[in-house]
Amino acid sequence: MTEGDFRATTSGDMEVRSKVWLEKSGKVAVSSWRVMLLESVRDAGSLSAACEKMNVPYRTAWYKLKEMEEELGVKLLKTQSGGAAGGGSSLTREADEIVERFRRAYEGIEALVAERFGAEFADLELKDAS
Repeated sequence: MTEGDFRATTSGDMEVRSKVWLEKSGKVAVSSWRVMLLESVRDAGSLSAACEKMNVPYRTAWYKLKEMEEELGVKLLKTQSGGAAGGGSSLTREADEIVERFRRAYEGIEALVAERFGAEFADLELKDAS
């Protein structure tokens, strides 16, 4: 899935596809891909493990997180350096809140888009292009 992408089945094989993200000053601040990255860090316990899980280069993920922090004006990760217990990362309270708020808003948008497009195009069937 790319940044902000979702699919909603409307009828038969027809799917509604849309991208949703928040921008600030023309730069992406929050998107579904970035929220998935935060959730992956939360679940994996480190940015490097999240990158492996998502199959994304560490440098790309780090850049996207720093860009989010800059645009939103909040710190997103708490990091702990190595040592006996090893290093790791966890989400800040602000990051957890952003994830939850985006998910709530996104769920409503997904349902609304599927309903609206489903009503308008219910009579059409997409044919296999192959």
